[in-house]
Amino acid sequence: RNPSNPSVVSEIDGIVKFGKVKRGNREVIVEAKTGEIKKYLVKLSMQILVQENDYVKAGTQLSDGAISPSDILNIRGSRSVQEYLVNEVQEVYRLQGVKINDKHFEVIVRQMMRKVRVKESGDTLFLQDQLVERYDFIAQNDEIFDKKIVEDAGDSEKFQVGQIVSPRALRDENSFLKREDKKLVITRDAQPATAEPILQGITRASLQTKSFISAASFQETTKVLNEAALMGKVDYLEGLKENVIVGGSIPAGTGIR
Repeated sequence: RNPSNPSVVSEIDGIVKFGKVKRGNREVIVEAKTGEIKKYLVKLSMQILVQENDYVKAGTQLSDGAISPSDILNIRGSRSVQEYLVNEVQEVYRLQGVKINDKHFEVIVRQMMRKVRVKESGDTLFLQDQLVERYDFIAQNDEIFDKKIVEDAGDSEKFQVGQIVSPRALRDENSFLKREDKKLVITRDAQPATAEPILQGITRASLQTKSFISAASFQETTKVLNEAALMGKVDYLEGLKENVIVGGSIPAGTGIR
């Protein structure tokens, strides 16, 4: 959950300058060496943590308050937000003198960052702004890597416009057409999809998992099972939780063999 009064964070590296006071907000300007300028409005009730002409890096707090995890994700990337979440949770336990290994929190944070939002679908089957599993996204891009899209089938009876073909199949078909003195197939390179990582809450991440057994055991059991039945879902028991529920060996350590 994002904090109600989040800290203002710099999006770029640069020099800090102070602007005018506008409607109860102090204007803080960060100017990069490239000439890029970012302006931020900080409430007068919040303490400014930087001085004029200070050099700040992207992700540096400009005012007091809690940093929003979504800001860290957008500015510094997924690795930084994962480290931030683990450290913040560990801080609570450290204050009580409790020692817990990081791996327990890292497993949870990994599940929270399991999905990505598609920005450009390219030539894949994804839709723009669709939330998909990170591994499914990588697999789909790997599948069309080095493939060709048919723009003009020419005199080919084998290929159609829009079809995805391998370079080898294209070369063989064009060689055949050339021998027959026919019009060759014209293609372009297949464009992969692009996506951005997103941070989901624990509840949403648990309910949007691939396994309906895992999701149903958490919350909204009836809703999850109804959706699974209507969509004809199949649970392949690939995760830990669903294997514990059905009493199988978990896919980890010796159980993965």
